[in-house]
Formats: sequence, structure tokens, C-alpha cells
Amino acid sequence: MKTPPLIWTNIILFALSSLVAVVAVPWYAIVYGFSWTEIIAAVLCLGYCGMSITAGYHRLWAHKTYDAHPILQFIYAIGGAFALQNSALHWASDHRDHHRHVDNNDKDPYSAGRGFWYSHIGWMLRDYQGDSYNDYNNVKDLQKNRIVMWQHKHYVALAVITNVGIPALLGLLTGHLMAMLLLAGVLRLVLSHHFTFFINSLAHIWGNQPYTEKNSARDNGVLAFFTYGEGYHNFHHIFEYDYRNGIKWYQFDPTKWFIKAASWVGLTSKLRTCPQERIEQAKLQMQLMRLQQKVKHLPDADQILQTLEQEYNLLISRLQDYYQIKKELLQRKKQQLVAQYSQCEFKQRYSEFKQHLYLQRQQWAQLAAHYS
Repeated sequence: MKTPPLIWTNIILFALSSLVAVVAVPWYAIVYGFSWTEIIAAVLCLGYCGMSITAGYHRLWAHKTYDAHPILQFIYAIGGAFALQNSALHWASDHRDHHRHVDNNDKDPYSAGRGFWYSHIGWMLRDYQGDSYNDYNNVKDLQKNRIVMWQHKHYVALAVITNVGIPALLGLLTGHLMAMLLLAGVLRLVLSHHFTFFINSLAHIWGNQPYTEKNSARDNGVLAFFTYGEGYHNFHHIFEYDYRNGIKWYQFDPTKWFIKAASWVGLTSKLRTCPQERIEQAKLQMQLMRLQQKVKHLPDADQILQTLEQEYNLLISRLQDYYQIKKELLQRKKQQLVAQYSQCEFKQRYSEFKQHLYLQRQQWAQLAAHYS
């Protein structure tokens, strides 16, 4: 098989920016030092780039997990060019292919099956996509978006203006041009690149898989901290149309918090979430599969497996009963039939189903803990 040609533009960009970040930035810090103004400016620019990719490129345009006001879309488009990760149209096209063909070395643009280096940065150093590079058939919806297409058409100009102009403007305002070019310009760019690249590489290697083992994606709280919540990748790959990645209140997902907060002022709407019942069922199915693998070598494996299967089926039944009755309850509340609901046995049935589910969860947890 013929080796694809090198993409020298990318190679030079990554090499020079990395060299400046690891040599010139420390040298300048030792010789001249950086002020807190410059450090804060760099952090804010890094956050702007990161959130434009996660909230804009990823959750808005690639997965359509919510709708955004044109003003917010424009802000994302500028920040995406500042992040220097190609246009939103191209980025979303690659990412949709990644989800559709995850771990398929021939069709996944940055398949983790080809190793850490390839999925992290190697896929951008050679022309692996060839003639399919400009094939945007999988993003026809985005081709109708005027902001996306405007950014795509003027991407190179926007990338140059933002990556040179913003740090230079900040430098002129503070009187420390070189410091800003190094921190808010080069170091910010290198960190922004690799934080995003970690999702394609490390998030498919390092972490746990609480929801599915059908692909290599992992949940990793450490990566979530550096990637604005994108580290809960195992959840994302099975429930990709959910605007959240970290679904629990304590999971670090500032992208989710931003999208939700923006909805309070009308900048975002139609936030999509996966039903909690489906999420819990996926997690329980993984627990059952792993418990079955652990106990199948025990002397009384057949009996244990039968018990696990029975308890699992009962738990799923209780789960379905609970969420069905909860759905009915919410419907009744919505229809303002509170009087009828409180005067009949419906409330009692709801409490009973909730108690049944609680007891069954306890039984399952004890059984799972015993064989874990």
C-alpha cells in the first residue's frame, strides 16, 4: 500500500509552535518574566478557544444537541478559527465519520485502533483522506447554515487574523507585545491543540467504560478537567445526541454548564438529553456482563449466573415500572389534575413502585458487591 504524502503545512505548524512553546516561552519567563495580566489573558484565550470547539464545533454543529442564537454561533465561529482546528464544516464532517465508523481503521479519520500517535496527531501529518478530504455529504444540514459556511469560506483569513491579531492587540494594550504573542499566541495554541487531541487519543485508551464496550471510548475525569467536560467519552459515544457529557452534578463539565446557563438568557434552546431510564439500563447491562465474566469460573457458577440473571431481570422490570409511573405522574401534573391524582390510589402506586425499585437496587448492589 502506497504511503500517503506528507502535509508539510501541518508538519511545519505543529513543529514550529511546539518548539517555540517548549524553548522560547520558558526562556522568556526566566529572562523577562510574565505578569499576571499576561497569564490571565492567555488562560481566557485558551478557554475561549476550548469552549468554541466543545460547545460550538462539537456539541452544537457536529451533534446538534441544542440550538444556538446566531450571535452565539458567530462567537463560536471566531473562536473556532482562533483554535486553528480547521473550519466548523470540516471538523464536524470528520467527527461524524469518527462516530459512525469508530475504531474502523479504514473509515474512522482518527481511529484509536491505529495507535496513540496516529489518533493524537499522526492522522493530520499525512494526506490519509485523499480525495474524500472535501467530501461534505454528511454535513448537508450545516451547508445550509450561513454562519458555518461564511466561516468555512473565509477560514484561512479568520485563522490568521485571530491567531496574530488577538494576541498582538492584547500586547499593544498592555505594552508587552512579545509576552502576549508567546503566551496568548503560541503557548495557548499548542495547549488548545493537544487538549482537543487528547479526546481522540487518550480518551480511547485511558479510563473506564461504564456504559458500553462496543467501542474504545473511555470516561476519564482527569481528561474532563483539561477538555472542558469532554473526558466523559464513553457516555458520549453511546448517547452522542445528549448536550451533556458529565451527567452527574459533581462531574466537571463546564461546557454543559455554559450551554444550560445560556438557555436562561435565550442564547440556547432545545437542549437534548437522553432519557435517564436508557442511561441506567446501559449501565446495569454492563454491570451484569462483567459480573457474569467474573463468576463463570467459580465452582457453583451455574447457580450464581442464574441468580444474577433473575435479579437483573427483576431490577429492569422494577426500573421500567418506576419510570413508566413517573412519566404518568409528570403528565398528570402537566395537565393540572393534581386534585384527582392526590385523591386516588395513583400516588400510592407511585410510592410503591419507587420503594420496589429502591429495594431491588439494594439487592442488586449487594449481589454485585459480593461477586466483584
